[in-house]
Amino acid sequence: MAEAPSEFPSMLETQKTSTESNVAPMQLGKRVREIRLANHLTLEEASRRTGLARSTLSKIENEQISPTFTAVQKLATGLNIDIPQLFVSAKESQTSGRRDITRANEGRPHPTPTYEHQILATQLSNKKMLPYMTTVRARDFSEFPNWVRHEGEEFMLVLKGSVMLHTEFYEPVELKEGDSTYYDGGMGHALVSTSEEDAQVLWITST
Repeated sequence: MAEAPSEFPSMLETQKTSTESNVAPMQLGKRVREIRLANHLTLEEASRRTGLARSTLSKIENEQISPTFTAVQKLATGLNIDIPQLFVSAKESQTSGRRDITRANEGRPHPTPTYEHQILATQLSNKKMLPYMTTVRARDFSEFPNWVRHEGEEFMLVLKGSVMLHTEFYEPVELKEGDSTYYDGGMGHALVSTSEEDAQVLWITST
């Protein structure tokens, strides 16, 4: 089937930004130094905490050597951080302090012929993901003129009722309350309610 001419892609378009200017090269040594200094540690103190030689730490911080996985584990343990924190650029690691609260039933309505979306966190711009709750009105796959497709990856959790998930490369599968799925949004997909009442789902789509 061809791509669906639905309103959903336009929802994603509103969230897109130019990411090229925000991407900084990952500098592990710089991150180690930043974390060490943020904890007011000298190289000697960090050496004692991590079990790595002072010279080794210095070489890591100056990008002269790449640490082994064992060394990365020691760094994380000694500096009291999670390993992923070592692989986040300084710009990305800064806390932005952004927050948005959407009260029950106060999301922005976005109805389509098959779904009734309620867009969440609408006060925030340039989001990296798009959360929305949906009441699934469709009852049969034939109600979709074409597959739904869009950029990004998608997570879906069934909040109420049950649904049949149709995807382009897999057999249809029924998901019930509490079940979830994660898939490529570029793969054709469509959702229909199979419960007596229209099902409700939570969708989170990367932008």
